[in-house]
Amino acid sequence: MSSLARPTHGRMIGGVCAALARRFGTSAGTMRVIFLVSCLLPGPQFLLYLALWIVLPSEEKAARTAW
Repeated sequence: MSSLARPTHGRMIGGVCAALARRFGTSAGTMRVIFLVSCLLPGPQFLLYLALWIVLPSEEKAARTAW
C-alpha cells in the first residue's frame, strides 16, 4: 500500500477518491462509484469527503515535506 496523499494528476474534484483508490489498490473509477453509491445511504459521507480533502496533503506538498 502506498502513502495516503491526493495525487496531482488523475483527480476529478479534490483527489480524495483517487488517493483512496491508490492506497487500496483499486481504480479511481471504482472508488468514485463506491462513493456515489454510499451517498445513497444515510450518513456523513459528503462531510467525510470534505474533511479528507482538507486533511490529506497534496502529492507535491507531501513530497516536499517527506523525510
